[in-house]
Amino acid sequence: MDRIFDIASISVERLMQDWRWLYPDPVTLLARSAFGDLFLRTESGEVLKLNVSVGQITEIARSEEEFRRLAGTEERLQEWFARADEIAAAQRGLIPNSQQCIAFKIPLMFAESGVPNNAYLADLYEQVSFLGDLHRQISRLPDGAKVRLVTGN
Repeated sequence: MDRIFDIASISVERLMQDWRWLYPDPVTLLARSAFGDLFLRTESGEVLKLNVSVGQITEIARSEEEFRRLAGTEERLQEWFARADEIAAAQRGLIPNSQQCIAFKIPLMFAESGVPNNAYLADLYEQVSFLGDLHRQISRLPDGAKVRLVTGN
């Protein structure tokens, strides 16, 4: 749980750079999951979860106090932070440091992501940026659309 709030050295502006198409307003970083999901406080005080895997931002608490209280419950640790998945990844040696996250070679938005050994440790900024740009590019496609992913050399 302590790593969730270990964000002092993380730049929210840098993380949000490729997500401004989805949420352009200023935010403060409160926490993050092992998978790169961001927990953000708006200027008016609500707490949002940016789920980088599915490309959605949702309000999860009316205040930082409510968020911190709920984040300590087993139910929210599972729902918001995917604690069981984080523990399973750690058992396979995937334990991210403060500048890393657990990422997937084939992003979870693709049906083909269920292959074995898909997870790896990635740079937090690179992964969050990559997924923000990818979600922006496919945001207007209908669910189930065929996508061809081409990466640079």
